[in-house]
Amino acid sequence: MEKYRKKCIGKLNSMKISKTKLEGVLIVEPKVWNDDRGYFFESYRKDILEETVGHPLDFVQNNESKSTYGVLRGLHYQLPPFSQTKLVRVIEGSVLDVAVDIRKDSKTFGQYIAVELSEENKKQLLIPRGFAHGFLVTSPTALFSYQVDNYYSPEHDRGVLYNDAEIGIDWDIDIEKVLLSDKDIKQPKLKDAEIFMNSTNLYA
Repeated sequence: MEKYRKKCIGKLNSMKISKTKLEGVLIVEPKVWNDDRGYFFESYRKDILEETVGHPLDFVQNNESKSTYGVLRGLHYQLPPFSQTKLVRVIEGSVLDVAVDIRKDSKTFGQYIAVELSEENKKQLLIPRGFAHGFLVTSPTALFSYQVDNYYSPEHDRGVLYNDAEIGIDWDIDIEKVLLSDKDIKQPKLKDAEIFMNSTNLYA
């Protein structure tokens, strides 16, 4: 049965997974089957993702937000022992999704990637523990969904300022059109933030 299952996985080829310049951050592109009724795709495959990342993925909480154009949420993360892996996607609309390496001992510390996620391209971003995450809504509205592998903990919730010059994120929007929460306006710069000092044992 196990041999048959592995053969089936190979034949299904249900998603393409691409590495990025930030170790552990992955772009997930599900294969979409279209016909005259609409479409179907597998939005999550635990076995394929675990084989790629090399450790168990046990998502325990699903979150969803709806936002209007110009809303920027982030950059957010949680400290251990409540640090989180996130698998994020857009159900309706489009966003510019950003992950920032905040592992102090990482060779890509302070660097970021930005990926467009939309209902059209159906791409997802897998963001491991040790990264800050944020997104900017680029459509009139956007319905954003993400799974996390640890529960929300207000005491461990932290953030980094979205326009910190040390990171230099190009959000590609007129700054006057950005809509932020009071919390995100007051986030610290990376040099002043509580971050991950060690890139190892984040899944211990």
